[in-house]
Amino acid sequence: MKSVLFFVIASLITFGACAQQDKSKRPSPPAKVSETNKNGVVISIDYSQPSLKGRTIGKDVEPMAGKVWRTGANEATVFEISKDARVEGKPLAAGKYGLFSIANGDDWIIIFSKTWNQWGLSYKEADDVLRVHVKAGKAPAKAEKMTFGINKDGKVTLVWGDIQVDFNVE
Repeated sequence: MKSVLFFVIASLITFGACAQQDKSKRPSPPAKVSETNKNGVVISIDYSQPSLKGRTIGKDVEPMAGKVWRTGANEATVFEISKDARVEGKPLAAGKYGLFSIANGDDWIIIFSKTWNQWGLSYKEADDVLRVHVKAGKAPAKAEKMTFGINKDGKVTLVWGDIQVDFNVE
């Protein structure tokens, strides 16, 4: 009888711990997008989606002007490519990268860091593998949740609020 009671209690504790690990219940839920571009490169982005919730980007919520942002929420956003590729014309080896960015108005820096498996913003510039400069534009429709998209041509699009940032992976 004691062993049955122990099993039931242990099961309940384990179930409770697993329920707390359900990332879909977070205020910034997980999302993933993947596409194979015309050159056969599989591009994947694994991220968490912050929401505006009435807040203003750059004032109440990131990205803040001139500061490094993990380009998402919770764990660092993971950018992965299956083959060596070029991002905005610059070489990037196949692998996983932490995706960070710096917004300065319409000028954005997209950063690929060798440190991809981390929580929050433990960014170190020394871990940068590649930085590319791109222009931000106005999104066609306001997005409450930050969202990434990838098309067959290898264009990666980040939309949040009324901001849209694109970069190309060839």
